[in-house]
Amino acid sequence: MKFVCNRIHTNVTDMKKLFLIVMACYGLNARSQVSESRNFLHLYPDSTVYANRIRLRPDLSGNWLVRADYRRIPVERIKFFNNEDGFFANTRKLNFFGEVSFAERIIEGRINLYQQVIYNPVPFEADYYRFRDRTSKAINTKMFYNKGLTDLKKVNYRNLKADMADNQKSIDLLENYRKSIRTGNIIYVAAGAAVVAGAINLFAGSGFNHTGSAFGRMSSYGPKGYTEGVLLMGLGGVLGLGGYLVQASGSKYIERAIETYNR
Repeated sequence: MKFVCNRIHTNVTDMKKLFLIVMACYGLNARSQVSESRNFLHLYPDSTVYANRIRLRPDLSGNWLVRADYRRIPVERIKFFNNEDGFFANTRKLNFFGEVSFAERIIEGRINLYQQVIYNPVPFEADYYRFRDRTSKAINTKMFYNKGLTDLKKVNYRNLKADMADNQKSIDLLENYRKSIRTGNIIYVAAGAAVVAGAINLFAGSGFNHTGSAFGRMSSYGPKGYTEGVLLMGLGGVLGLGGYLVQASGSKYIERAIETYNR
């Protein structure tokens, strides 16, 4: 009988531990996920506020603030917000002077991609500012990304390589991107050298050629190195364009790497 009671007590204790573990996991999961079918604000450090109406507008002093129904929330506290216009992230921590601005999520997946946007007042709706400049653009290193609701990071080779380490196909595409950038940089250096050499030739040719004659040294009207200078500067321009095109095409590897990772 004593053995049975001890056994029952042990089972009850184990059930309590299991219940506490399940509740803890549920609580962590509830904090890390939000319902994007509703309007909400996700605030620093980790809290979510749901609201029927979320509006971004300047106050009387010109500083931005957010109205969530009847609450006023400083933009510095906002990490993400979601309303009928889309899902937006605060880029303040990544701006050089810590200025508050927002980027719109344009790709959702294991890696979310964000594009910087600008607010513009809406006519006939004085309490609301909507985003403008929302045209789709090719993915570039001026954009941001994250996973889930983690902090934003800048799109670059080093950051993406660390966050895509579990997908070799994406890593291979990133390596192709890096090769394109390096090739483009080499072409830019060559372009700069050609332009400098051309400028030196043009400067050196600003005088006149001198020829000897029975009456002493006479000047002819052909500037020294003029032709060579023009050709070199033209070559520099062509190389500069080539470097830009190489790097622009290389940026497509970032887009392909993100698409591959999100499959």
